[in-house]
Amino acid sequence: MVYKYDILIIGAGVAGMSYALKVARTLRAQQSEASNSHPSDHPRICLICKTTLDEANTSFAQGGVASVTNLAVDDFDKHIEDTMIAGDYISDRQAVEQVVRNAPKQIKELVDWGVQFDRNADGTFDLHREGGHSEFRILHHADDTGAEIQRGLMAAVRACPDIEVKEHHFAVEIITQHHMGVRVTRRSPHIKCYGAYVLSPDTEKVDTYLAKVTVMCTGGCGAVYQTTSNPVIATGDGIAMVYRAKGTVQDMEFVQFHPTVLHSPTETHPAYLITEAMRGYGGILKLPNGEEFMQKYDKRLSLAPRDIVARAIDKEMKTHGLDHVCLDVTHKDPAETRHHFPNIYQKCLSMGIDITTDYIPVRPAAHYMCGGIKVDLNGCTSIDRLYALGECSCTGLHGGNRLASNSLIEAVVYADAAARHSVEHVELYDWNEQIPEWNDEGTMSNEEKVLITQSVREVGQIMSNYVGIVRSDLRLHRAWDRLDMLYEETERLFKRVKASQDICELRNMINVGYLITRFALERKESRGLHFTIDYPPHAYDQKV
Repeated sequence: MVYKYDILIIGAGVAGMSYALKVARTLRAQQSEASNSHPSDHPRICLICKTTLDEANTSFAQGGVASVTNLAVDDFDKHIEDTMIAGDYISDRQAVEQVVRNAPKQIKELVDWGVQFDRNADGTFDLHREGGHSEFRILHHADDTGAEIQRGLMAAVRACPDIEVKEHHFAVEIITQHHMGVRVTRRSPHIKCYGAYVLSPDTEKVDTYLAKVTVMCTGGCGAVYQTTSNPVIATGDGIAMVYRAKGTVQDMEFVQFHPTVLHSPTETHPAYLITEAMRGYGGILKLPNGEEFMQKYDKRLSLAPRDIVARAIDKEMKTHGLDHVCLDVTHKDPAETRHHFPNIYQKCLSMGIDITTDYIPVRPAAHYMCGGIKVDLNGCTSIDRLYALGECSCTGLHGGNRLASNSLIEAVVYADAAARHSVEHVELYDWNEQIPEWNDEGTMSNEEKVLITQSVREVGQIMSNYVGIVRSDLRLHRAWDRLDMLYEETERLFKRVKASQDICELRNMINVGYLITRFALERKESRGLHFTIDYPPHAYDQKV
């Protein structure tokens, strides 16, 4: 089957849905204003997601959204400087300024779409503070802010007649000149994206989706690690697809490990996140015996940026032979703790832990990709007619380390910029009718499915063991060699069998694991989230 849309959006988190709503509003307004024109009766925008709308990575974000709203004590310059410091001054200042200065306007739009942030009795936002922030500026909805944003956006998207939502559809590849027999390399000028090949859950066939504009919003890649706060669907699909299409990626070595996920005797996917807001609330990191340790690593103690806290916890665990450390909020008012963190309280209680009287066992886990598909200030990639938004993109905002709660606001700010840019250009393009259909030949045996499952497990072990919080050239080269072997095996299998979601995800995971490893090997210093024992770190990290 061949489908045609003005705009094809791959991924349905906060980036994809907010972009869809902004574009739909503008396109309909343009149609209504045109002479002798009526709004189209059929959707011009297609939003595809590999599972359901409510399972995006956005839903798992607990802490909140960073924005300067309390002008009595806070200002844009403070937020900009906090972001630059956290990013180890690798961040693109233009990108930082664009996000910080446009954040309040986008918060208002989220509220207009029905997102509810917690407020004080006087109607002002109830603001939290998180690691690396110099002021209280985190808007939140209890301790499930991501789920609330997703809920509000889902309702708005489902109510919009111009957006067609296709759940359980999986993008296999983006379409470029390569699929028309043209040789495309990383030096080829003007690579163009004409849409995507998409796997249908009903027919189990790969359909052709032609689009004037394609937008990649596929989220992160935490699932390439054995322990992660991300859902199992976070397999780096967008980054891998664009890289295979010879698009530019950047800063892939900067994988953020959240310092505090709930430690469980049995491995869970995803690991349950203990929001950084709990440390902003007054939680103190301790060893199981009650001894504090962050004073050895940073004067900001438990509120130091995530890279420093994660490395400190990692070192303490290795030094003392522990599989976790602890977060202590027992000194806080129990009623207030239950009010601010109701979901964390209930989750821990289900494991026999009362956080008002007991320490919370925590450990680091892969959490966020600071790099990704390189984009400009409008969200444009190096491939014409292709945009990238959200965690799969690299705007330059995060630099070497993402400041807590900057990611959700980055997604909506860049969705706004990309929406304005793309609607100005969409009518300049047309569909490419010469695109061939996908070759659906091949079958897969049960034995081959078992091999795929085992290979996914191997990728997680390789990345966690050799490309984790603390790295070395020896470990990275070992990861490279193991991933190369898996790559060759998987590509041979992919060429022989019919496309399925599991083998496509495995390909993407191997591609992303390779990129993280390659970029890590190329950075000959310890900087931001990339910490290697082969190169001396910055002075403030010497002890870590």
